[in-house]
Amino acid sequence: MAPDPAPRPPTAASAAAHLREVHDLVQAHGVDPGCGLHPEEAQRRAAQHGANALAGAPQRSKVALLAEQFKDFMVLVLLGAAVVSGLVGELTDTLVILVIVVLNAVIGFVQAWRADQAMAALRQLAAAHATVLRGGAVQVVPASSLVPGDIVLLEAGNQIPADLRLIDITQLHVDESALTGESVTVAKQTAPLAQQEAPALGDRTNMAFKGTTATHGRARGLVVATGMHTELGKIARLLDSDDRNTPLQLRLAAFGKRLALAVLGICAIVFVVGVLRGEAPLLMALTAISLAVAAIPEALPAVVTVLLALGARRMVAVHALVRRLPSVETLGSVTTICSDKTGTLTQNCMHAELLVVQEQPWFPGDTLPSAIHREALRAAALCNDATRHRQNEPGVCDVPDAGATWTGDPTETALVLAAHAGGLDKAELDHACPRVQEQPFDSDRKRMTTFHREGAGFVAYTKGAPESVLPRCATQWTPEGSTPLDGASALATASRLAAQGLRVLALARRSHDRLPDTNALDAMESQLELLGLIALIDPPRPEAMAAVRDCISAGITPVMITGDHPATARAIAHRLGIVTRSDAPVLTGADLATLDDAVLRARVEQVQVYARVDPAQKIRIVQALQAQGHFVAMTGDGVNDAPALKQADIGVAMGRGGTDVAREASSLVLLDDNFATIVAAIREGRRIYDNIRKFVRYAMTGNSGEIWTIFLAPLLFLPIPLLPIHILWVNLVTDGLPGLALAAEPAERGTMRRPPRAPDESLFAHGMWQHILFMGLLIAGLCLAVQAWALHTGHAHWQTMVFTVLTLAQMAHVLAIRSESEPLWRLGLCSNRPLLGAVLLTFLLQLATIYVPFLNPIFKTQPLSLPELLICLGAAAAVYGAAEIEKALRRKPGRQISS
Repeated sequence: MAPDPAPRPPTAASAAAHLREVHDLVQAHGVDPGCGLHPEEAQRRAAQHGANALAGAPQRSKVALLAEQFKDFMVLVLLGAAVVSGLVGELTDTLVILVIVVLNAVIGFVQAWRADQAMAALRQLAAAHATVLRGGAVQVVPASSLVPGDIVLLEAGNQIPADLRLIDITQLHVDESALTGESVTVAKQTAPLAQQEAPALGDRTNMAFKGTTATHGRARGLVVATGMHTELGKIARLLDSDDRNTPLQLRLAAFGKRLALAVLGICAIVFVVGVLRGEAPLLMALTAISLAVAAIPEALPAVVTVLLALGARRMVAVHALVRRLPSVETLGSVTTICSDKTGTLTQNCMHAELLVVQEQPWFPGDTLPSAIHREALRAAALCNDATRHRQNEPGVCDVPDAGATWTGDPTETALVLAAHAGGLDKAELDHACPRVQEQPFDSDRKRMTTFHREGAGFVAYTKGAPESVLPRCATQWTPEGSTPLDGASALATASRLAAQGLRVLALARRSHDRLPDTNALDAMESQLELLGLIALIDPPRPEAMAAVRDCISAGITPVMITGDHPATARAIAHRLGIVTRSDAPVLTGADLATLDDAVLRARVEQVQVYARVDPAQKIRIVQALQAQGHFVAMTGDGVNDAPALKQADIGVAMGRGGTDVAREASSLVLLDDNFATIVAAIREGRRIYDNIRKFVRYAMTGNSGEIWTIFLAPLLFLPIPLLPIHILWVNLVTDGLPGLALAAEPAERGTMRRPPRAPDESLFAHGMWQHILFMGLLIAGLCLAVQAWALHTGHAHWQTMVFTVLTLAQMAHVLAIRSESEPLWRLGLCSNRPLLGAVLLTFLLQLATIYVPFLNPIFKTQPLSLPELLICLGAAAAVYGAAEIEKALRRKPGRQISS
């Protein structure tokens, strides 16, 4: 994030905000807390105060990026060699070396710049958002666009986007450990603090600070400080936000160092042998240096960074945002996907199927049969946090209600729709029976209770899971009075409905003469009167069914972990194909609590459906699967999911319905909250890793071919086959565009029909190092064979022929290795147009060095006759043929290697 170039001091209106009354602050900021800032005023203040962003490491300038290309030791040695050549009179060699060094620097600069741009774009996509009130409308805006005076709306799970003075709250608790180090959450309030207290940050209970996290409740707050003027900003300069290398980069860098030592040893031998044979020391020095520059893969980790970053950008097209680059390379190792049900496997847009009261069903749209049904729908509408908005917002299930749009939790909007179908309008009910107190839903209690003023007294409505609410119900409510309740029968009805894949909620009520004590939570939710059971359905996503099939064919086990009823979970899992039997085993949270770790490790191999599991138990499931050798991807959206997301090998957060905390703990964010997107990301991750392997296979094979050609020639009593200019040119035209164009290679057929890759599998596994060695020797052998034949038959153009064979052989090789198993004719030349264009361009450039007259003295070449050119093309074709034969052997039964 870029810092404010000219940060301004905080306004006087924001000074000591914790000591001032809220109404004084909002007046000082010129904002109506009920409407928020006007959008135009927000833009004006943004220009005045700058972005709400912490100062980070500045983005590297283009000049700095270009200068970095000349810092490599081997490049400096090559520049020194160019100077020496100039001093001894070889001005042409000096000029050519300088030109090639500059071209290499330009290519390296373009690669680095594209990587920086891709990473900057990823950071922008991953930037936090905030819910604000502007112009009377609720909007979701980038957190960086907040300005002093904005009204921010907070919910549990939100990361605080700026320093806020709290205006009103509903049981808000904030985790401030990131700022204060205190592990206990802080209960917030809105009253001003006394001047004499001089409180520390942790004691400013009427403030919410940037970078901390709301863990419970809701709130509305006034932005009083942004960016570097926040409390977090004051310590931000002590932070180092440099990106770390990925494990793959580190492995390649270590490999490159070992290879560099070997290459330098070979270059030293080439130099000594050449001098002993009578070659000019300067020529041999330049040859050895050029060979080292061409053969040492010092740029390999950087190129892999480009491929990973560009691949991560491509993942956005499939609605998957990569937050950490290592997850791109590890996606192909996933063996198990633990997914939530609601919204991920299903459409997250529920609707009520029926309402059952005293065994009497009512279906939305029918005439209400009794006053009890009407009271149950009244409870469903009032014990409900859905809110009215004027326009649709992404990530929620919108319900039209009497010309309005109701947004919120899909279950609650479905209840609003059911009430509307029964002739009840939530807005009118909220006005007639205003909410005065509440106990929000939480995963431990599995229920929610709201208190409403009704006449001279109060009425409490409770909704929640039947097994949570029914034991707290003493009677059945009727207009005439309470009647005895058959709790066992009600539970049986709930189980029967859940077995049909329906989500069942129990609705209850209780009258109060006065508001109960909020500390007596258990007493508040006891002696309830049951109203009825309402059954809802969240249909499976059609694309999730296909994604589950893809998982199974790819050797990936899909696992459903949900808080829903076991029967509901099993029914949905069976419909999706996660389990094949309608009586498949389901492990509940209660059962899981009774199992020790050893027993759980054994059970996870047989269970694919977990129900009534609370977020804290997800981490045990992940650990048990990992103990069995599985590589686990885990989805989550809530605050309590964060530990499991961190524990999983790939944490997957919801981009629409998820919380900031979950996204912060994850490696991957689903922008559409869709299970199919996880599978698409795995497919894309496998494609990216495959293409990295193809690039390494291509680059290392070409480099080894160059090394063997120069190294073996003296041992076979042949003259040095290539001049320094030839080596540098081959390195320039073959390692540039053709190699990078492999990043555009489409996924191979059968990508999702092969088993997951072992996490510790070497990049050079499945015969790759053997391929590099064999094909490198083949290219060298063909070059030396052409050289020997040309010398034996008296062809004066032998050096140009070797130069051409080495270049064209690598172009033939890159076309052949586009797939590790399928032949090129089946793939089609045009299925990777960037690569085809790069190969054709390289071919034309090579012909130019041969047939353009003014280039002949520069590259020390002579025009080849047609037979000579055909021999060079034939040698390149032999490389292509050998690679295709190798792939044909791979396809033989019993010898096939997964690709």
